[in-house]
Amino acid sequence: MLSQTLDDGLKAYGIGPKVRALRLKKSMGLVALSGHTGLSPALLSKIERGRLYPTLPTLLRIALVFSVGLDYFIEGSREKPALAVVRKKDRLRLPDTPDGDASYTFESLDFPVSERRLSGYYAEFLPSRPGKPRTHQHVGGELIYVLKGSLAVLVGEEEHVLGTGDSMYFDSSVPHGYCRHGSRPCGALVVSSSS
Repeated sequence: MLSQTLDDGLKAYGIGPKVRALRLKKSMGLVALSGHTGLSPALLSKIERGRLYPTLPTLLRIALVFSVGLDYFIEGSREKPALAVVRKKDRLRLPDTPDGDASYTFESLDFPVSERRLSGYYAEFLPSRPGKPRTHQHVGGELIYVLKGSLAVLVGEEEHVLGTGDSMYFDSSVPHGYCRHGSRPCGALVVSSSS
């Protein structure tokens, strides 16, 4: 239980309403947000209603889904132009799912920028398991550029195999997924837009 002083201080930042506004802007339900963050819908609901204040790692999980930095929740929108340099050693590396059954890992290339229009990731694809890749969807578009290896991309019911140097753009509101094609290591640059 927080003291009244701490509760009032945290309430002033409006973290819960900011999370809710971002979620509604993307027309995303609590269950969908739960799927992207690995956090329960009940926990997310408590955060949005200001009944619970998230830890920084929890808030970062939410921030990555909406392509905003942590400062978005603390400062709000900025007056100066967006700019960030992310050093290789400082990139955040995450699996595609929080349950450890990942088919790829990704590193955010632009996480410190709040309210960005594009989100860039470096993804490394792990050896593929039998069957179709796990799919997801989100508002906007996506561009993939294969840096090394061979990548199978499923968009709707169509599979496309991309080799080193190949690129692909698609409407990311269509269910899509990725998996390494072949045994050689595979890495790609993935850029998504939210509109």
